[in-house]
Amino acid sequence: MHRIALRHRPILAAALALLLAAGAAPPAEARGGRDAQETIEARPAGMPLMAIVSIADQRITVYDAQGRIMRAPVSTGRAGYETPAGIYSVIQKEAEHYSNLYDDASMPFMQRITWSGIALHAGVLPGYPASHGCIRMPDDFAERLFGMTKLGTRVIVARTDVAPAAVAHPLLFRPAPAGAPAAMAEAGQPMRVGLAPAETGMSDHPTPTTSQTLRAIAASRAAAAEAATRRAEEARQASAQKSLELGRLTRVLRVSTVAKARAETQLAAAERILEGAASPEERERAEAARAKAQARLAELQAQIDAAQAEAEPKAEAAARAADGARAAEAERSAAVAAAKEAAARIAPISVFVSRQAQRLYVRQGFRPLLEREATIRDPDRPIGTHIFTALEYVGDGEEVRWSVVSMPPPRGAGAGEPSARKRPSRGEERSGEPAAADPDAARAALDRIDIPQDVVALVSEVVSPGSSLIVSDEPLSRETGKGTEFVVLMSGEPQGGVKRRRRIDPLARYDRPFGAYGRSRYHGYGGPYFRW
Repeated sequence: MHRIALRHRPILAAALALLLAAGAAPPAEARGGRDAQETIEARPAGMPLMAIVSIADQRITVYDAQGRIMRAPVSTGRAGYETPAGIYSVIQKEAEHYSNLYDDASMPFMQRITWSGIALHAGVLPGYPASHGCIRMPDDFAERLFGMTKLGTRVIVARTDVAPAAVAHPLLFRPAPAGAPAAMAEAGQPMRVGLAPAETGMSDHPTPTTSQTLRAIAASRAAAAEAATRRAEEARQASAQKSLELGRLTRVLRVSTVAKARAETQLAAAERILEGAASPEERERAEAARAKAQARLAELQAQIDAAQAEAEPKAEAAARAADGARAAEAERSAAVAAAKEAAARIAPISVFVSRQAQRLYVRQGFRPLLEREATIRDPDRPIGTHIFTALEYVGDGEEVRWSVVSMPPPRGAGAGEPSARKRPSRGEERSGEPAAADPDAARAALDRIDIPQDVVALVSEVVSPGSSLIVSDEPLSRETGKGTEFVVLMSGEPQGGVKRRRRIDPLARYDRPFGAYGRSRYHGYGGPYFRW
C-alpha cells in the first residue's frame, strides 16, 4: 500500500470531515430536485389543468380552474437546443419511454408536446438549461403530474413566468341553447341532438344547452357501450363453454371412431384365421378372438351412437351461441363506436386566430373542423398572443368562466419590461411571482377580431371547460398536424429544440423491452442519467 506523506494528511483529514458532515450526498439538483418542489394548494387537482414553464425562472407551475396547485424546478433546452417558447398541449403519454433520438435515453413519465420530440419528463436538474430541448422535471413531481394530466392538457412555455387572470368579453363563447345543430352539420360534423328524452336524460330540464344535451347523450351512450360490452363478454363466454362441451364430444367420437376401425381390423383378421383353421384348437382360438372383436365393436358403436345423439343438439346449441356471440360483438362494436362519436363531440374545442396569416382555425379532439379567413381590424398593428381558456360552467351551465394567459411581448418591446430580460445563465437569480395577464390588453385584442356567426354557432354548441380561444400575431406552427392541438411558436425566440429535430410518426410507438439496460431508480429500468 502506498504511504501518504505526512504533510498531506491534515488536508485529507479536513476533506474527509467535510464529506462526512455533508453526508457525502450529491446536490439536490442532481437527485432530481425533490426538495425544491412546492405544493401550493393541498387539494385534489381539478380540470382543466394548465402547465406553464418559465425559461427565465427554470420552473414549472401547474394551475387548475381554482388557481395554482404545485410548482417545481425544471431544466429546459441548452444553447443550440433551446426549448421554444410557445403554446403546446400533451399529445402522448408513456410512463416508461426511451428516446428515439438520443441513444435510447430513458425518459420516465414522458408527456410529449410535439411530434418532433419535445416532451416533459423526469430528469437531472443541474439548475440551468441543459437538455436537448425537452423539459426535465423532478422525478417525483413528473410522476405526480403524469397521473394528473390527460391528452390535450395545455402546456405553455414562456420566456418569463406568466400566470392566468380572470377575463370576460362578449366574444368569448358561451353555451348555446339546444336545438340548432346546423352549424356543426355544415362543418361535416352532424350533431343529431334531437334524440329521445330518455337518451338525453333531460326531459324535465327547461332549457338545456346543446353542450348539456351532448354530455347527457355521451353519458347515455357510454353506459350503453358498457352494458353491450358486458353482454358481449357473457355471450363470448357462453359460446366458449358450448364449444368446449361440443369439443369434448367431438374428441370422444374421434377416439371411438379410431378404436372402432381398429376393432373392425381385428374382427376381419379373426375371421380370416377362422376360415383357415386346420385344427379344433386353432378354430376355438379364432372364434374366441372373433367374439371378443365383435363385442368390442358393438361397445364402440354404442359409444359412437350415444355421442352422436348428444353431439347433435350440442352442435346446434354451439352454433346458436356462436351466432349470439357474433351478434353481441357487433352490437358492442356499434355501441362503442357511438360512444366514441358522442365523446368526440364533447371534447374541448379550440379556436386559433392568426393576425399574420389572417386565418381562423377550429379544432376539436386533435381534429381540424374548419378554416376560414379572419377579420382583424388594423391588421398591421400587433395584437399580442393571448390564450383564453374556458374554466368551468357557471350557474346551470348557461355560462362559462374564462381565464387568459398573455405571452410576454417580443424582445425589445420595452426597455424596462420584464420581457426584455436575457436568457438565464448558470447561477442566475430567479424572479419571484409570475406576472399576471393584463385583462384589459386581452380584451383589447378581442375587440379587434370579428368571428363569423356560423363559427360562433359551431363553437357555442359544444363549448365546455377546457375549450380555448387563442389569438396571436404568430402563424400556426408546422408542428400542428395529425394528432395535435394547435402549436404556436413565438417568433424572435430561440427554436433550436425544434430546428434540430425530425418529425415523428404520431401513429408509431417506440417501446424498449423491459430490462434492456438493467434496473434503475427511474420506474425500475434504464440508466440513472439521460440527455433529454
